[in-house]
Amino acid sequence: MSKSTALRICPLCEATCGLELDFAGREVQSIRGDRSDIFSEGFLCPKGLALEELDADPDRLREPMIRDEGGWRAASWDEAFEDIERNLTRIISEHGRDAVGLYLGNPSVHNTALMVYIPALRNVLRTQNVFTASSVDQIPKQLVVGLMFGSGLSVPVPDIDRCQHLVILGANPLVSNGSLLTAPNIGKRLKRLRQRGGKIVVIDPCRTKTARAADEHHFIQPGTDAFLLFGIVHTLFEENLASLGRLEPLTAGLEQVKDLAKAFSPESVSARCGIDAQIIRTMAREIAAAEGAAVYGRIGTCTQSFGTLASWLPEVIHVLTGNLDREGGAMFPLAAHGPSNTKGASGSGRGLRTGRWTSRVRGCPEIFGELPVSCLSEEILTPGPGQIRAMLTVAGNPVLSTPGSDRVSAALDSLDYMVSMDIYLNETTRHANVILPGLSPLESSHYDLVFSQLAIHNSARYSPPMFDAPEGQWSEWESLLRLVGVFSGMGPRANTKTIDDDVMLKLIQREVKTETSSLHGRDPNEILEALQPRLGPDRVVDFMLRAGPYGDGFGAKTDGLSLDVLRDKPHGIDLGPLRPRVPEILRTPSGKIELAPALVVDDVARLQKTAPSTNGQDLLLIGRRDLRSNNSWMHNVECLATDDRRCTLHMNPEDAGRAGLEESQLAAVTSRVGSIDVCVEITGDIRPGVVSIPHGWGHDSPHVKLDVANNHAGVNSNELADQDIIDVPSGNAVLCGIPVTVTPAADGQQ
Repeated sequence: MSKSTALRICPLCEATCGLELDFAGREVQSIRGDRSDIFSEGFLCPKGLALEELDADPDRLREPMIRDEGGWRAASWDEAFEDIERNLTRIISEHGRDAVGLYLGNPSVHNTALMVYIPALRNVLRTQNVFTASSVDQIPKQLVVGLMFGSGLSVPVPDIDRCQHLVILGANPLVSNGSLLTAPNIGKRLKRLRQRGGKIVVIDPCRTKTARAADEHHFIQPGTDAFLLFGIVHTLFEENLASLGRLEPLTAGLEQVKDLAKAFSPESVSARCGIDAQIIRTMAREIAAAEGAAVYGRIGTCTQSFGTLASWLPEVIHVLTGNLDREGGAMFPLAAHGPSNTKGASGSGRGLRTGRWTSRVRGCPEIFGELPVSCLSEEILTPGPGQIRAMLTVAGNPVLSTPGSDRVSAALDSLDYMVSMDIYLNETTRHANVILPGLSPLESSHYDLVFSQLAIHNSARYSPPMFDAPEGQWSEWESLLRLVGVFSGMGPRANTKTIDDDVMLKLIQREVKTETSSLHGRDPNEILEALQPRLGPDRVVDFMLRAGPYGDGFGAKTDGLSLDVLRDKPHGIDLGPLRPRVPEILRTPSGKIELAPALVVDDVARLQKTAPSTNGQDLLLIGRRDLRSNNSWMHNVECLATDDRRCTLHMNPEDAGRAGLEESQLAAVTSRVGSIDVCVEITGDIRPGVVSIPHGWGHDSPHVKLDVANNHAGVNSNELADQDIIDVPSGNAVLCGIPVTVTPAADGQQ
């Protein structure tokens, strides 16, 4: 059988690297980086190499599954949807639409079909009980940029390729490949930054791989980034280093921020964050003096008790030093598919509205149409009007990846009914009554709809399916549209083509009504006809590209983008480096950068009143990233799971000695809400008083079908996370800085 080569965009992390895959028939023979890819230039990591095993994984579900009294059995698609329609419509009829909860997992943002059609599902489901993985690790950043700039994905990203001074807090991009920062081969990019005379400073409780490659690393007390950042802001004002440049007339709230910062001198915050006051002042001076500087905070800054403040202050620093929207500073990408910050009148908009409803039990406010996932189990387990009685989970494993894992599992077990869209029978989907599987990434087309909005360079890339879907197997978009049919009263056998046409027509109608659109006033049916014969996600992506900022406008531009143009450029199209976008990008009602949003400012008092995180006896638990993992969803691939030493407790020698623990000994780690036993790994690369366990492990349930993951189970650190403790403004889970005690486990040696 002859060998062929296909080009793909890797969908397994935010780097979105280009790949070349050799295959014969239905078998992948080799995978390598695409050296001609206009963005990633041949880089790939171990996750990209794992696509072959993921595609061929014998545990991957390939037909619907129904759980009845006899256990799990395969079912036809029609039977599965008849079961879903019969049960979910009954629950909605008896208890209302809020009786159905929806959970969207992290893999959904890496899947074009899910990103395109989940909005249609949410529109017909009309439940207020929506939860996503965003409130595990990123909603503070989205909240901040939504309040400051008007849109939740208007995240200023470091212009790394032109940056001269980069400060990194709570992030390890050499391992994560970037997060809310799409920068393939970031190691090479950071090396270039230093070679051109730039400087990298890392602030982290651990001496990570990124810290070891930096010019400076400073240990910080977990959860205190806001104190450090406020100390920098204080110095910028006190030493007259603040200079907003061209953004000054476009910025509101400057004096309010100045007043807030007065209480946070470097000398007053030094003891809290563990960094010397003179070092803090030097940081501020260097950021202000650099010809292009950026402050990049990520997981560690989002997953703490003051995640919103720690996500807001880097943007404040960017504005104060003139580095926002500046080459080499923090800039706004311009994605080809026309996201929300390219729509409507530029320079102003409705801004972000929050708190349109609240969670039933705790009263946590809605943000971006979702509630904090820390509230999920209580909304299921607490009786009364509005109680969640059924769940729909999409590409997610909240039992492993959200706080209070044991309680989440018990809550799902108590439901009247549950449906999961997933390719595995895992720790979450085992609670479902019906599982609807999706396709392999190699059987689906791919265009990135999220991470192109976070990329350090503007580009557009598309991957057609590499393999045909097996006969009789449905794609995710077909399942989602059949669910739309169920929830809109069309029954379990609704015509998905009719629903797809309706979804597409509504998108077109909204666009032609927008006065600033290149399609304004056009006939929607004409546009729909021009998109033929495509269906599904490819049709939607083609429309978005053609109506987007680089698009052909359906004939308006002869050299504009379309899906056909991208198909003819399999290595992608370079759309140029990031360029200034303020005020065009702003969607705030004032038309200005809101430097002091009330929701954020009101939380400063909580920061000032907070006591130190420990009593002097507890240690502080943090997570850590792994190059061969992405949360909980890549642990069943053998080539990524061969080392059992990945899920260990990192512990400083001083702390291990005090606890009477030795290398490889089992330790009992106990928090207010749980306890786990884990193997100790002693290292001087972690700050005294801090311990670390990676997130997303604990594959030891006997009720799942994950043979590889079960053999490398690890432990679930989320059993130690307290659902009752959240970042107040955003509702984000607190996974960084959890007080724990560590003692020898009863079982002794590993």
